[in-house]
Amino acid sequence: MDLLRTIHDVVLPNLLPVKSPFPTPLAFFSLILFIWSLGPAIKGEVRFGFLVWLRLTWAAFLIPAVTGIFLALGGAKVPSAIDVGGGQSKYGLPADPSQDKMHWMYVLFTLLSLYVIEVLIKGHLIDRRTGLRLLPVVTLFMYGCVYMIGHVATFPGSHPGN
Repeated sequence: MDLLRTIHDVVLPNLLPVKSPFPTPLAFFSLILFIWSLGPAIKGEVRFGFLVWLRLTWAAFLIPAVTGIFLALGGAKVPSAIDVGGGQSKYGLPADPSQDKMHWMYVLFTLLSLYVIEVLIKGHLIDRRTGLRLLPVVTLFMYGCVYMIGHVATFPGSHPGN
């Protein structure tokens, strides 16, 4: 379980004087994917490099997702949801059990976003050109979900303890 937790909890070091916009490898890959998605949206074509980065983003998503599933099957919850004593979480903030469900919700939104990106690139369901114009919107949404995955794992919600 410790190996799974170590793999699941990888965090990038903050080298900035402010809160990092990419605290996890998945957030980093998602932010770069968003920036890179502007090219296909403008030019109307997807290049090989973008597809490689998309596959790397899938890998960066699936590694913590699979380890998270195994951890959840073992009874683990996000740190912000666990009361370690006195109503406090591991980080000294109020424990909020609802954050565990929020963590899973954002994971599912991220999975859905990655799937929608694949559909838009291939031109299924809607015209490929229209899909590529929507690519930055979907990748930005995905980046927001990825960022919130880590946020809800660490910080309590608006009603801690409920």
